[in-house]
Amino acid sequence: MNILVDENIPNLTVSELRSSGHDVTDIRGTAKQGLQDELLWSFCLTEKRLLITTDKGFVRYRNEPHSGILIVRLRQPNEERIHRAVMTAMRDFRADEWSGLLVVMRDTVRSVTRFV
Repeated sequence: MNILVDENIPNLTVSELRSSGHDVTDIRGTAKQGLQDELLWSFCLTEKRLLITTDKGFVRYRNEPHSGILIVRLRQPNEERIHRAVMTAMRDFRADEWSGLLVVMRDTVRSVTRFV
């Protein structure tokens, strides 16, 4: 699966996703780090990548065709908690289910919305 992670996703998560066979683009330390959401979203669409982020602003794209959005929204986020939330979501949905799917992982619940 093609994935784009923003700079708030832990390196541990990137490594585990890659070792699971995913093609992961990490914008940390690249010219795309800090890019405006609209430009990052355009890149994500062009590359046909699942976006993994902690930025709740990407919810606004839920009604557009996309390859999937995973947003981690925790009250007291740290690397381990973000990592667990991402890996749980990745285990709960198959690669062929992500297209058009918005998943928001919170402390005790998650919400799932599908673009149709």
